[in-house]
Amino acid sequence: MTEHFPLRLVSSYMLAEACRHLVFERADGKPFAFAPGQFIQIHFHYPDGKATKRSYSVATIGAGDATPIQHIEIAVSYVEGGAATALLSGLKEGDTVDASGPYGRFCLFDADANKRYLLVGTGTGITPYRAMLPQIRRVIEQRGCEVYVIFGARTERELLYGQDFIDFERHTPGFRFYSCFSREQRAVPRLYDRSGYVQNLLAELAPDPSGDIAYLCGNPNMVDQAFAQLKEAGLAVPHIRREKYISSK
Repeated sequence: MTEHFPLRLVSSYMLAEACRHLVFERADGKPFAFAPGQFIQIHFHYPDGKATKRSYSVATIGAGDATPIQHIEIAVSYVEGGAATALLSGLKEGDTVDASGPYGRFCLFDADANKRYLLVGTGTGITPYRAMLPQIRRVIEQRGCEVYVIFGARTERELLYGQDFIDFERHTPGFRFYSCFSREQRAVPRLYDRSGYVQNLLAELAPDPSGDIAYLCGNPNMVDQAFAQLKEAGLAVPHIRREKYISSK
């Protein structure tokens, strides 16, 4: 159920040069329940007093279901001159913001009967897949699915939460983590590293209309191009689930 609530900053650290990981707790002391893949909204005002809001996917690795969590984690990309950047980059531990949620249906569904998931993300578009990790383990164990997370970044320094996925891959047969670097390769490449954009890797993975469901999250150009590519490969539109991240000032 969607509701409004105050969030208090517990801790934070820089994920990359222009991206911050923030950990909040509800300042009213209540737990927060969400489905992995959903997002919250932060509400604030422009300097002229006009109300506005920004959406952020929940990155918290919980139980993989709607079990309430104590900490709400998000990743915030800084936008030069952005009002949300001015607000969130200046938060100190103990500061509060107004929020609402959860929202969205960018989730893995119990009714799915596919053989493989292709979870594609760029930038902070990787955050919903981090929250899905416990659920991913469950669908692999219970349904025998394969799950491939495909993350597009310019360099290794922008590979947000990369170690979380690498560690998960090490202990989860049936899971692969692909890193696609568009500008600079990793100093010590991994087996599933690729050069170029995530769209290039999709062709290599040969999407199968009879057994694949794809998720696309992040840069709108990537989402649109990958969507067209997957449709051309024969995937039904309901089996291509999309969430675009648009930077706002």
